[in-house]
Amino acid sequence: MNDKKPYLVGMSSPDITLAEKEAVMAVMESRYLSMGNQYQTFERAVEEYSGAAHAVSVNSGTAGLHLCMRAAGVSDGDLVLTTPFSFVASTNVILFERAVPLYVDIDPVTGNIDPKLAAQAADDIAEGGKAAERWLPRKGVSADAQMKAMEPVDVFGQPADMQPLNQTARKHNLTVIEDSCEAIGAQYKGQAAGLLGDMGVFAFYPNKQMTTAEGGVIVTDDGEKAEFMRALRNQGRAPGDTWLDHSHLGYNYRMHELSAALGVVQIGRLDELLGKRQQVADWYGECLARIPQIETPQIVKSTTRMSWFVYVVRTEKGIDRNRVIELLGQEGIPARPYFSALHLQPYMVERFGYQPGDFPVTEDLAQRGLALPFSSVMKKDEVALVCEKLEKVLKLGS
Repeated sequence: MNDKKPYLVGMSSPDITLAEKEAVMAVMESRYLSMGNQYQTFERAVEEYSGAAHAVSVNSGTAGLHLCMRAAGVSDGDLVLTTPFSFVASTNVILFERAVPLYVDIDPVTGNIDPKLAAQAADDIAEGGKAAERWLPRKGVSADAQMKAMEPVDVFGQPADMQPLNQTARKHNLTVIEDSCEAIGAQYKGQAAGLLGDMGVFAFYPNKQMTTAEGGVIVTDDGEKAEFMRALRNQGRAPGDTWLDHSHLGYNYRMHELSAALGVVQIGRLDELLGKRQQVADWYGECLARIPQIETPQIVKSTTRMSWFVYVVRTEKGIDRNRVIELLGQEGIPARPYFSALHLQPYMVERFGYQPGDFPVTEDLAQRGLALPFSSVMKKDEVALVCEKLEKVLKLGS
């Protein structure tokens, strides 16, 4: 018998209307559940919305990032400059190609990769020798490994500081893969997130700003790379190949028609969805201002449009964040950690020898980050209830 108290508020929820249901049903009643015309319609809609010359739909953001690594030529032993404060997929796609994530710590305000540290790391790796050693993991990497790419992550919907990052990338001839899986619709200095590097990826899991149930899309202005990635997602079939011809080692990374049809409607509503999420974030900001033990998210000046993915606050130092989560659950409010430090994941410790203290800002935010219930369908009284319960458990002591 399950005696667990039901939650009073959902952790997240997709925003689905009759239009999405009708679009999916129309596909169900057609003869094409895969490789019809919906995925192409969705790609054109993404191109129109984002301004990208090319959109390549895939079955997940992870698949999109992996194809970008392939298109960038990342391979055995290469270094990819990136962040340890992210969802695990951004590191896994590097490891898929037997390359090595070259971590640098993050900006304490945004949680995004610190561009000054990235620049210093790139310079030192290029110099080699003792200068390079301070940035390399303790094991699992060649001392003369070279950088091939950079993968900044737009954490929680706020773009990374791409201008100095791109300067570093150009200086060292690095392909820039922008992980915008959490940031569709965001803008950096008036420019669209995802288009600030050589390739970018958006993802559409159900808790994202818009959803295709499962799915993602690559955006790029590079037609040659787009054609290559279209071939890779479809078992390596290049233009001109027949059904059983395969020019490349490829994958089954296609987006199916049901997801694409859902995406066509959702991207048409994206500005509406982002506006609703902004409203919920504003309610939280007002409500949490009275709770001194909580640090609310800060939006930096370079972010000219925030795309709220999740609402992650930070508990005051010295507070047991996990105990707060437990107490909130007892009050009927779900909450989650966000993120765990990637370098301290068991397989990363085993493979590369990372230790606590290697990336202190990442580890601090990983210990204090608290994701509260958040979605575009959340009501003001639900936000007020979450804040009321949070204030209560903090007063009880954690």
